[in-house]
Amino acid sequence: MRMEMWADVVCPWAYIGKRRLERALVGRDDVEVVWRPFRIDPTAPSRAVPLEEALQDPLMDEAVRACAPDLTPAENRVRVSSIAVAEGLGPRWGARWRAGSHDAHRLIALAHDHGGARLQDDVVERILRAHFIEALDISAPAVLAGIADAAGFAQGAGLLNSDAGESHVRELLLEGKARGVKTSPSLVVGDRALAGAQAPEAIRAFLDSCGTPGELPAEVARMRWAESLLRQRDPLGALTMLRNLQNEFPDDRSVKTLAARAYFASAQLKHAEVELATLVERYPDDAYTRLLYGRTLQRQGRADQAAPHLRLASLAGGDEQAGR
Repeated sequence: MRMEMWADVVCPWAYIGKRRLERALVGRDDVEVVWRPFRIDPTAPSRAVPLEEALQDPLMDEAVRACAPDLTPAENRVRVSSIAVAEGLGPRWGARWRAGSHDAHRLIALAHDHGGARLQDDVVERILRAHFIEALDISAPAVLAGIADAAGFAQGAGLLNSDAGESHVRELLLEGKARGVKTSPSLVVGDRALAGAQAPEAIRAFLDSCGTPGELPAEVARMRWAESLLRQRDPLGALTMLRNLQNEFPDDRSVKTLAARAYFASAQLKHAEVELATLVERYPDDAYTRLLYGRTLQRQGRADQAAPHLRLASLAGGDEQAGR
């Protein structure tokens, strides 16, 4: 069984959740844990700043309050620290830097690609320890290079100096959004999720309830994720998810229709027109496609060309389909 751990390495609950997950999996050799990226602080600066300084920023303070609305940020830090100590994390605990985690996530993804779950887990552990216990800046290339070397991932530093893993991590972040991951950490098995750093007993119960999930074909999963992103008003994310499918299945009706919807929603009207013109020619009785084609022409100021398509779509019930 594959379990995905969606988490941000600058989230203290990710480290606490890792320890609890490890205890939950004692004696269970049938579970493979794969770490996936999540961002709790997407606005973190490219160069890390001291955390105490960053906490003076009202926006940062507001984000911290959202994690524990009943506590002040200082009270929440004390609470998390005491829980971390109880989980055996220490002896010293506490991040010292507001650091961007993007490159750390790249290293984690690359570790899995090159060495599987075992190497990835080692890299994750070292990154979390560096951030929360050793008070290092995990956005610094030298720190990440040292972590890669210590984990036996000698090529990691060189890969980070290139764009390796860049598009993969960005796609994974979109995938998490599409699948409804909203909390760091979140454990996901198939289409079931357990949010938060839950107790080992809760994790074991969750695993027992999952059974053996079926795995969707990759292209079906991508279509679902693209649909989800479009519903969440992220058409550019949907197009990112569709890119591979457009290359592999350039003439597929469903792919072209979804791409056209995403182009239309992101105001890429020329791209939408190209897709829709082909679809209208091939499927002249498809009322929804004709309606979208008419609206695409209309938004480009071509009302005369749009009118017959909109009229045919209305007669065939395209307006009703669009409202569903």
